[in-house]
Amino acid sequence: MKKGVILFLALFSIVGVYGQKFGYVDTDYVLSKMPEYSEAQAEIDKLSQGWQEEILGMSKDIEAMYSELQAEEVLLTADMKKERMDNIRKKENELKEYQKKIFGFEGLFFLKKKELVKPVQDQIFDAIERVCKEQRLAIMFDKAGDLVMIYTDPRHDYTDYVLDELGLGDPNDVIK
Repeated sequence: MKKGVILFLALFSIVGVYGQKFGYVDTDYVLSKMPEYSEAQAEIDKLSQGWQEEILGMSKDIEAMYSELQAEEVLLTADMKKERMDNIRKKENELKEYQKKIFGFEGLFFLKKKELVKPVQDQIFDAIERVCKEQRLAIMFDKAGDLVMIYTDPRHDYTDYVLDELGLGDPNDVIK
């Protein structure tokens, strides 16, 4: 019995010595340091603004059609009024379809953002993988994601290592 307890304690202490190492990185911070991301974000913002202006123009056209209908309503026959309302509804449906095509799930905005940001994200994930292998980390958390961390010990923050791996580190920082 005494040998079993000693063996158990020995195994427990070995597991403690060889426990898994973990760390975290703040990918939002890393992204903010990458010029490629800033360029991609600027292009995405420019495209988005253009599409929003188009949508706003279409909305104004529809509002103008409503105003014109209201101004001339007393002069129109029932058939003429119905025809104009049908045209307005058609324009509203076109607007909704266009909005969906641009900003909906798997829309042009989503696809363009994915196209421009994915290469930058791949760079970061490759750098994280290299840092994990170099630092012998079993787990790396993303502090910027949905992971909630109530307490983080700064000695487990590997953000600077990832920035160095990408060639974006501060040359005045001494992290090794």
